[in-house]
Amino acid sequence: MKWLSLILSAVVLLGSARTFAYRRSRLGRDLQLAIEDVRRGNFAASSYRFFELSLDPRYANRRTQMRYMLGLMFYDMHMYQLAAFQFIDIIRDGNNPFVSKSLEKLSLAADKLGDDTLLNYAISRIKVEDFPRAHRGMLYFRIGEFQLHNQQYNDAIKSLLQVPDNSPLFDKSLYLTALSYAEENQPLTAVKYFQELIDDRVGAPPTDVTRTAAIMGKARSLYQNKNWSAAIQTYRQVPRDSKYWSEMLFESSWAMFRSGRFREAMSNFQTLHSPYFENSYIPESLLLRSIVYLYLCKYSEMEKTLNLFDRIYQPVYNSINNYLNNVMNDDQYFTDVVYTMIAANKKGFNPAKARLPIPYLVVRKIVKEGDFHRSLSYIKKLIIERRHVLEMPPYWRNGAIGRYAMLTLNLRLSRAREEAGQQVRNHMLEIRSDLINLFEQEGFIRYEMLNSKKQFLKKEIAGKILPSTQINQKVSRDFYIQNGYQYWPFRGEYWLDELGDYFYLGTSSCD
Repeated sequence: MKWLSLILSAVVLLGSARTFAYRRSRLGRDLQLAIEDVRRGNFAASSYRFFELSLDPRYANRRTQMRYMLGLMFYDMHMYQLAAFQFIDIIRDGNNPFVSKSLEKLSLAADKLGDDTLLNYAISRIKVEDFPRAHRGMLYFRIGEFQLHNQQYNDAIKSLLQVPDNSPLFDKSLYLTALSYAEENQPLTAVKYFQELIDDRVGAPPTDVTRTAAIMGKARSLYQNKNWSAAIQTYRQVPRDSKYWSEMLFESSWAMFRSGRFREAMSNFQTLHSPYFENSYIPESLLLRSIVYLYLCKYSEMEKTLNLFDRIYQPVYNSINNYLNNVMNDDQYFTDVVYTMIAANKKGFNPAKARLPIPYLVVRKIVKEGDFHRSLSYIKKLIIERRHVLEMPPYWRNGAIGRYAMLTLNLRLSRAREEAGQQVRNHMLEIRSDLINLFEQEGFIRYEMLNSKKQFLKKEIAGKILPSTQINQKVSRDFYIQNGYQYWPFRGEYWLDELGDYFYLGTSSCD
């Protein structure tokens, strides 16, 4: 049915009254040969012929139709970027009967590429009711995604709720719906949709990314609603081998701190600041740990933590600042991030010894950012498409269509790399600004440490006892032993199987 539909489309282009006349001309024979190639599934040959016909001045009045067929051939050869450009030209021309179908195909090609620019271009011009019912779920999802990105949260919710439950994008639409409610400051409604997504993924493996992301979203919404205990319980559902585990440790530490559960927060920090996470960008966690020490009047440990913050992040700041001041080429930003990622995947990689243009922990953070992640995925798809072109038959690859394809893809790749480089630069600027702010906070924390030391000494001299601020202060080692735990004192060694199982049993020094 697929090939028949394409063949019929090509035949209709001729017009029944003119078919015989075209058959007698060379152009007519070429078109008939192109249609025969479509029937046989030989898209390389048919695309070659349609490309030649679209450039032939004797076929000028049929150029739009030829480009539409060429776009279909590119699409079926998985050359989505090349297909998209054919459909864009048809849409820009405007006054032709192929605009509606080209918008449909452009939307599908842009979805395959993950190209937000093309998607937004198509979405801004398309009518949902004109879109094929089978693909409307994708269209509603992309519209909602676009609206969420532009902070149109209520509109995004309405669009995302239109995605049917049998759509492959249904789970993603649930997640973005919940996120939209959270952004609208309706955390309890967000919790409801996050829970629906968790239930929908009940049969998935424990480390399923979608399920784990929903758990994190639910926990964040509970935190947003200041339901600290429920947030902590939800955070604990994140499996330790999930990519979100380090984020969970840090975020749940804030919930523990806000609820006065300092021992539990300290237990998290013991894991979070182990050597296994030394290449993670988590500067705020060190400042939070120092604040917990402040509440416990552990001034010596507090000062060590602040000194560690300086020792790690001052060189990071200096490196970023120097790079931003000296590198102005956007492509270089992208190249250096990719170089660091490739180096990190090599056996024996050691960030401390490697000469990297950008600190490794900064690159790890940037690579996780949504916009750069999408750009990198898009660039990889362009590279795959270019590889398809190079694998085409010699007559195709060396002909005008092959030269056009390579020129188009190379130009698009160059532009995509520059755009990704701009994203890297923007994130580095944000990190620099973030570190400046954190260094300022560190100064205030040091001031509070010195002031608290002074007040503590005054009260100690006066014989006054400060009240405890911990809700779990009275929990002793015996509590854990009686509840089935084996007790192993920490002696400065970190073991992978112990991560997440540390328990801080010290008492406050403020008494």
